[in-house]
Amino acid sequence: LVCKTRFGLNNFKRHFRVHRRERPYSCSVCDKAFTKKSNLTDHMRTHTGDKPYSCSVCEKAFTKKSNLTDHMRTHTGDKPYSCSVCEKAFTKKSNLTDHMRTHTGDKPYSCSVCEKAFTKKSNLTDHMRTHTGDKPYSCSVCEKAFTKKSNLTDHMRTHTGDKPYSCSVCEKAFTKKSNLTDHMRTHTGDKPYSCSVCEKAFTKKSHLTKHIRTHKRQTLQLSCP
Repeated sequence: LVCKTRFGLNNFKRHFRVHRRERPYSCSVCDKAFTKKSNLTDHMRTHTGDKPYSCSVCEKAFTKKSNLTDHMRTHTGDKPYSCSVCEKAFTKKSNLTDHMRTHTGDKPYSCSVCEKAFTKKSNLTDHMRTHTGDKPYSCSVCEKAFTKKSNLTDHMRTHTGDKPYSCSVCEKAFTKKSNLTDHMRTHTGDKPYSCSVCEKAFTKKSHLTKHIRTHKRQTLQLSCP
């Protein structure tokens, strides 16, 4: 036996294809192949656009039943997948898998251009746009475009005025979570960004970047005849 998982005869035959790397069910459109016929059926909907599984709460539709099951947890608040290290919980197993890499340090998704590596495939997809220049997420108000959907979400708040991230100390509110994180350091005194030249430390990365330029200017002045 290759593994100790137990199955009925039919399921065993399907499972054994995983070990033998057999994928007898091929897509007629893109040639992608699958071990199970049901997986091919799900995949074909990415070509046809068919979404037969609809949410009874918000009517959002999905190509796969499993995706609907995951989505329903956003309404129920159920998070059945828990991290064994920090106990953080997730609605989807794939999210837990991605999260575990923050503990293990594993970064299986590498950029073919600059070799930068990522814990999540979606992060690699976002990163690749920095090389291609593709900005598929456009603001419906001012048409400004972004490489990441999350950046568009943050940007939209500049139009709506929404500031969902509030400081627990002084109640100052922010449009972006990263801005709240930077702000909290004004209360904690934490300065994680240090200059490699003079060791001066800063609460924000942008402040360090600005500071580094003072050293570059000094170097240019010294080298100027």
